Amino acid sequence: MIKEHDRVVLKTDIPKEKLEAGDVGTVVHVYRKGEAFEVEFLTLDGDTVSVTTVEASQVRPVSKQDVTHARPRKIAV
Repeated sequence: MIKEHDRVVLKTDIPKEKLEAGDVGTVVHVYRKGEAFEVEFLTLDGDTVSVTTVEASQVRPVSKQDVTHARPRKIAV
């Protein structure tokens, strides 16, 4: 079960928030006993990219086999 402060991996893109599948975030709130989560996504420097609500089907817990991967943040010009 995913709890507050757990790291999770996004399973689907969320274009509106400029988030991509594979992005890692931290759960800051659990809704309806785990049906949805408020997740904060950060840059590696610690700047907040997005705090967004996601359904449980859109994220998974991190696993011991996961490898951290970096991608450039897409910024509108």
